[in-house]
Amino acid sequence: MKLRPHATLFLVALTAALLAACSTPGTRVVLLPQADDKPSAVVVRAKDGEEVLSRPYQRATAAVGASGAPVVDQADPAKVRAENKVLFDMRPPPPQRYTVFFDAGGTTLTAASQQVMNEAMIAAQTRSGSDIVVTGHTDTKGALEQNDMLSQRRAQEVAQLFVERQFPAKRIEAVGRGERELAVSTADEVDEPRNRRVTIEVR
Repeated sequence: MKLRPHATLFLVALTAALLAACSTPGTRVVLLPQADDKPSAVVVRAKDGEEVLSRPYQRATAAVGASGAPVVDQADPAKVRAENKVLFDMRPPPPQRYTVFFDAGGTTLTAASQQVMNEAMIAAQTRSGSDIVVTGHTDTKGALEQNDMLSQRRAQEVAQLFVERQFPAKRIEAVGRGERELAVSTADEVDEPRNRRVTIEVR
């Protein structure tokens, strides 16, 4: 399973710190939980084998010159945090998520969503080095292909609002998911306002 870039960088940094702390030359890797609690995993390879870490704070140790696969055990979370406080303080903040809604059949934001849009813009502008993922969605009213296009237009419309506020376009990803990821499950051809939305992730 692939780690997110921020998680990978932090894992590498923590590995380097643990290497420096080891009394025996070798490699020690601790798998940290992701900020959003999504599962992650990493493969730790040694000369004669490998192990997969898939639970938070699982630890793999491979001493230089030792035979066999890395030795896996469970690290104490409090101890890992205490011994690597500087690295934990360097972690990027968790993503901020917003949802805006649209009038039926088009790309016009509802009046209530204008304020949410402003909040998302402020978060994006004040978060250092941030990027944005904008994902458009529809309800089940209409044909699947039309909803795919409509969700993409909604995502692009929201992305353009960020660009108009001077947020760099190259740091925005806009995608459409049509009616594939409903917030509220409905039958086909159901007009459901809560499904006509764009989710914004500022990270």
